[in-house]
Amino acid sequence: MKAFLLAAGNGTRLRPLTDKIPKCLVPINGRPLLAYWLNSIRAAAIDEVLVNTHHLPSLIQEFVKEWAPPPIVHLTFEPQLLGSAGTLLRNKSFVEAQEDFYILYADNLTNIDLGDIWKFHSRHKASIFSLASYRSPIPESKGILTVDDQGCVLSFEEKPKSPRSNLANSGIGVASARIFEYIEDKIPQDIGRDVMPKLIGAMYSLETNAYIRDIGTYEDYVSASAEWLSLSNTRGLP
Repeated sequence: MKAFLLAAGNGTRLRPLTDKIPKCLVPINGRPLLAYWLNSIRAAAIDEVLVNTHHLPSLIQEFVKEWAPPPIVHLTFEPQLLGSAGTLLRNKSFVEAQEDFYILYADNLTNIDLGDIWKFHSRHKASIFSLASYRSPIPESKGILTVDDQGCVLSFEEKPKSPRSNLANSGIGVASARIFEYIEDKIPQDIGRDVMPKLIGAMYSLETNAYIRDIGTYEDYVSASAEWLSLSNTRGLP
């Protein structure tokens, strides 16, 4: 199995923390966020992961040199940010032999079992993209979906002014290779804004109660660090 781990953002809302460190390496209780992701990827028996870089790429290179597989980590540098869908398209060859593959956003901190969304995707043969979703207290700042009783996505809006629900996209999903049919040849291009609206009716959602926190702002970072420490103390998390 293979995964895209999207990590090329500048992390401007995390400044000054990200002035000297890329967003995916911010420490959560002493360990880089990327280390948590690679451990989760390893636990899901994913063999290879492609991580895109842009801001301070040399620091990510240094971290990866010290990483002992699995998974094997491939880095791809983007001088110009391609957008999440643009990264998939530019690196299509990475998953050329795969019927399905993971798409993961590295700016989230989560204890979700990645195997759950793979199993869910495997059960829904009509799904081009299966995503984990969760209930958000601030739906206007998330990608929001509505679903039917089978989990089929009926609508999707990125950061809607008037959300139809509070069911949010987690940035954790499994895609069929058919997703490339819905990605245009343009740069930049975003999965949430440009691709997911085209997949209504062919996209499925698995609602989860797992911990998911988008490390989007410095306030989010501070809260996530405290919450993760609490989870670690009560559930034995690393």
